[in-house]
Amino acid sequence: MEPFLQIFLVFVKIGSVSFGGGYAMLPFIEQEVITVNKWLTPTEFLDVLAISQITPGPIAINSATFIGFNHLGFLGSLLATTGIVFGPFIFMSIVSGFIEKYKSSSLMKNILSYIKPVTVALILSATYSTFLKSVLDGKSLVIFLVSAALLMYTKIHPIGILLSFGVVGIILNIL
Repeated sequence: MEPFLQIFLVFVKIGSVSFGGGYAMLPFIEQEVITVNKWLTPTEFLDVLAISQITPGPIAINSATFIGFNHLGFLGSLLATTGIVFGPFIFMSIVSGFIEKYKSSSLMKNILSYIKPVTVALILSATYSTFLKSVLDGKSLVIFLVSAALLMYTKIHPIGILLSFGVVGIILNIL
């Protein structure tokens, strides 16, 4: 029973101390899953990110579900998913009345003004880490630059870009 308790507690910890949403949680998830517990390799973690991003739903929950399933099957996915939402659920249940009561106070505004830059830093950290592990050669750099340019300078939907590169990749692998 120990591995099941461990996966639940790891994701409770991740969910309880991470602020700013799924992308801000990614560096912490990465550290816990790859470095500390060695449940996934860096390459497998990138696969988890890719699957979590194209699957409907929040990336942190999708990642927890996939990691839990990969490590311990269905029960592992259930425990990891429950764990990642458990802490925030309890925390928000306790503080929601306080936040509602003091949402316009200067103290609350100051607290939030300090949390925002930290959240941006965590998201940038996840972006940088993912970039270093994903852009490994000239071909992947070209794909990254073309994708970034299409996203920033055209009105092509990101799903269309993803699908077109997926089709190109399949064709190149067949040839």
